[in-house]
Amino acid sequence: MSTQASKAGKQKTRIFLVDDHPLVREWLTNLVNQQSDLEVCGEAENAADALHGIAATKPKLAVIDISLNAASGLKLVKDLCIQHPSVAPLVLSMHEEELYAERAMRAGARGYVRKRETSKNILAAIRRVLEGGIYISEKLSNAMALKFLKGQKGIGVAQSRVEQLSDRELEVFHLLGQGRSTSQIAEQLHISLKTVQAYCVRAKEKLGLTTAAELAREAILWEENAHLR
Repeated sequence: MSTQASKAGKQKTRIFLVDDHPLVREWLTNLVNQQSDLEVCGEAENAADALHGIAATKPKLAVIDISLNAASGLKLVKDLCIQHPSVAPLVLSMHEEELYAERAMRAGARGYVRKRETSKNILAAIRRVLEGGIYISEKLSNAMALKFLKGQKGIGVAQSRVEQLSDRELEVFHLLGQGRSTSQIAEQLHISLKTVQAYCVRAKEKLGLTTAAELAREAILWEENAHLR
């Protein structure tokens, strides 16, 4: 009887998965559910379904990809922090942490880990965030500390051109690099074509470019280089 009570009293920590790739969700589900103290309570492929599912299942942590269909994972992190502040967001992404991790943390994420990391490191990130901590790689932690120290000493740190883009401008730039047209981007992000064009104009100004063709070429080159790292 005491054994049954012990088993009944040992509840697993609930985790919600948000990724637009079914195979990734399946892999994460298998990884998490193999743990004696963790379980996946739900999953979604887009931001709207994620917010609905999280409201229904009430997880302790949400694992979120930055690149989602129809909406930015960064915006989902921001919305999650507002609508469900008790749910800790952990970003799991294929993108380079040098460009996206700091943005994710500013949005409210409690950690950032890349998909190419080992299963052991991904589980370590999940547990660190569940314990109330912050998870970023040692490399990024050192880079952020150095950036802070240089700022404190008044030493100017030159930003790369792409780092100067806002979150939304970077999202449009990323989609341009994948070969999307401005009309396709507008449809995917559920915003007007005029709004997308405005983001492109601001991106061109920040990147020192003059034409739409130059912006598209720069975006494609940047996307190709990102996958070569």
